[in-house]
This record gives sequence, C-alpha cells and structure tokens, in this order.
Amino acid sequence: MTLKRILIADDHELFRRGVAAELAQVPGWVVVAEAGNGRDAVALAGELKPDVVVLDLTMPELNGLDAARKIVAADPSARILILTAHESEQVVREVLSAGARGYVLKSDAGRTLLAALQALLEGRFFFTSSVARMVLDGYLRSESPDPGLLQTLSAREREIVQLLAEGHSNKDVARVLEISVSTAETHRSNIMRKMGFESLPELVRYAIRNKIIEP
Repeated sequence: MTLKRILIADDHELFRRGVAAELAQVPGWVVVAEAGNGRDAVALAGELKPDVVVLDLTMPELNGLDAARKIVAADPSARILILTAHESEQVVREVLSAGARGYVLKSDAGRTLLAALQALLEGRFFFTSSVARMVLDGYLRSESPDPGLLQTLSAREREIVQLLAEGHSNKDVARVLEISVSTAETHRSNIMRKMGFESLPELVRYAIRNKIIEP
C-alpha cells in the first residue's frame, strides 16, 4: 500500500499536534512534517512533495494565503487544504484564486477533516458546509470585487507587509528574506506609497483587519 503523505502547517502547536495525532490513526496516512509558519511550510512542501498540504491562514512570517500561492507556483499539481478559523466571501475567493482545493473551518474539523483530506487525495475539491453554500449560491461566480490594496503589491512586497506588521525591523526583514537592508528599506517605502499609508500603525491595522496577522 502506498502511503499518503501529509504536511501540516499551523502556528498553534497544540492544535497542530492534535491534528497530526488524529491523522496518524488513519491506515495508509502519514504526517511527513509539521511547520509553525508559512515560510517553513513552503520550504518543506518543496522538499518533501507531500500528497496534501494542510495550511492555516494566519501564521507568522508568511500567511497561509501567500504560502499557498508559492507552493502552487512551484508545483501546480499541489493539493492544498485550508484549515482555518476565518470565514468570509473575500477570503474564500482569494483562497480559491491561490490554487487551494479545500477549505475547512476549524470548528468543523472534528466532523469533516478526514473526509476533506480523502476528497483531495482522490483529486476532488472539498468545502466546509457554509463555504459550499456560498459556491452553490453563485457568490463566487459573481463579478470580481475590488481586489484591495494587497493586490497592488508584488508577492515579495506582500511578504514584507506581513513581516513589518508583525513588528520586524528593516534589518529583520533583510535577514529573513536574504536581501540587503537598503533593499528592505526601499521595499518598505514603496509599500507605504502604494497602499497610501503614512505610518506603520496604519499598516498593522490593515493587516489585522484582513487576517494577515492576529491581534
């Protein structure tokens, strides 16, 4: 029997370990790695090529949405399941646009997580019930909404938005992204200009409202 390999990324260690322990009970499934932030998740996904990647949306250093984009960009066949406490039409739109194939609320995980993973392993999509209703009701097929300020930024700039909002200095950003401090400073200036913010607190408030970081 070929083992089905699963990667779990969630910054809440107890929750992540609980999910891993539950999946370990399923014959033929193995959790090959765990990650506590989106950046590690991307690296592990590229290295291990798991059958399914389970991603939380709100994680430090790199959020689940941008992590999903990077994973799919590197491997368009990647199967990504978003497991999150957040639910909104806009978030679901962005998750699907990023290439994720499933969306499960943590409040529903006890009832639907195994079924969701099985669906993705079989090449199908899976949405938690309320999200499925959105899809069936046609909300996600309506005209695209205003993509928001983040859509004016490059992928690298979105990474920097999260790091800055988490309180990292320009020097920290440079170290994490392996760029020069002057490059980090230039990115920061460009981001503030594009988003129309005059201060870092404005950026932080925006990041909290849009679930990029947790308050």
